[in-house]
Amino acid sequence: MIKYFNFSFKNRIAFNYIVSSSIFIALVFIAIFQVVKLSVNNHINEEVYDELMKHLDDVTTDSNDTYLIQVDQWRAREHNSISVNPVFVQFYDTNGETIDKSPNLKESDLKLFDSSKNDAFVNSELNSIPIRQIQTPILNSNKVVGFLVVAMSLEDFEIVLILKNILLITFPLILFLLFLIARFFAGRSIKPVQTIIETSNQITKDNLKSRIPLPQNKDELYILSENINSLLNRIENAVDREKQFTSDASHELRTPLAVIKGTMEVLIRKPRNEEEYKDKIRFCINEVDRLNKMVDQLLLLARFENQKSNSKKESVYLNALVLDTLSRYSDKIEAKKISVITHFNADFYIESDNYLLSIIIENLISNAVKYNYKNGIIEIELHKTNKEINLTITDNGIGISEQDLNKIFNSFYRSDFSKHPEIKGTGLGLSIVKRLCDVLDFKIFVESKLNEKTTFNLILPSTKLK
Repeated sequence: MIKYFNFSFKNRIAFNYIVSSSIFIALVFIAIFQVVKLSVNNHINEEVYDELMKHLDDVTTDSNDTYLIQVDQWRAREHNSISVNPVFVQFYDTNGETIDKSPNLKESDLKLFDSSKNDAFVNSELNSIPIRQIQTPILNSNKVVGFLVVAMSLEDFEIVLILKNILLITFPLILFLLFLIARFFAGRSIKPVQTIIETSNQITKDNLKSRIPLPQNKDELYILSENINSLLNRIENAVDREKQFTSDASHELRTPLAVIKGTMEVLIRKPRNEEEYKDKIRFCINEVDRLNKMVDQLLLLARFENQKSNSKKESVYLNALVLDTLSRYSDKIEAKKISVITHFNADFYIESDNYLLSIIIENLISNAVKYNYKNGIIEIELHKTNKEINLTITDNGIGISEQDLNKIFNSFYRSDFSKHPEIKGTGLGLSIVKRLCDVLDFKIFVESKLNEKTTFNLILPSTKLK
């Protein structure tokens, strides 16, 4: 026997439909059979009872407890034919002896039961023909002087037996046809599932472009297909980012390593004086520091892939966060004699992740210091507009060309770094800023004029203003 769980999905749907349908159809068939059976029974009983009442009217009794039958009247009621609605009548005395009977009984007799069957409908047989009969006592002054038995053929009841056979035969046929129909429509209904299977088989690590065609009907399968396509989009984007990240990282890490190796090779070609050794070693140390910083930033970027679900919500005092960052860069600011001007017209608080926000502000201030000229100016302003807090950081440094503005948030991108080789960097700072802004639902915009100024505008959702 095939187990239910070995059925295909299509057959399981059809099977479940048939099980529920069979119960419903069986209940309907049983109800139809019972209604017809009850209706035919009542019809036969009513006819037998009517005949009984008519023949009781034909009986009269005298003072000697003798009853007289008006034979001419009851024999005239067409009881002489056994072929058309035959009604059988027989009179008995108190000893069970026949007094008279209808001619259609011929040599046969209706069975007289004991008194417990009086006035009750009883199924019996007459010459192996099923009949329905009723017997009633003939009374004279509440004394039983005889019995009247009336019976009718149950040939009309054959329709009930025929109906029963028809229902028993048609029930499995109907279920079989319903199974085929349900299987056909189930196959059409789950066709998108087959499409999902075929499309899934086409998807490999080297082929993530395939997408599941969306069904016309926006039902559960449509939602499933849409969700799978969205999942594939996210997977493809993640794989593309990984490939790009791996490519960029391998390229950028190779450069400082090649520089260090080349410097060391030059250093050992011939004897050098102490100052030259120190100079080359210092240069290698700087490259190692740059390499370490790059690795830290790469790891930071990798951590931020799923950081949104792990970010904290806490009250952050923006004014203090900006001032703390400036204090950490005070040495570099003093070295370049940069003037820092702050415009804080109130105390500003937001609900956000303090650590991630500090990284954003630190990178923006670091760039403002790094790309500024000596004796330059940095202006930092905090102000509220509508339900948002704007943090703007402006420097009057080297600026960014117009064609580079839409690229500065790309990983490892540095604008015209060959013109300013003295400015060291990895090209990852602003990429980290943009990624963290996406994680924290911040907005960031940049405006710049080459060799004039650069302004970063960070828009934060305001939660509390003190």
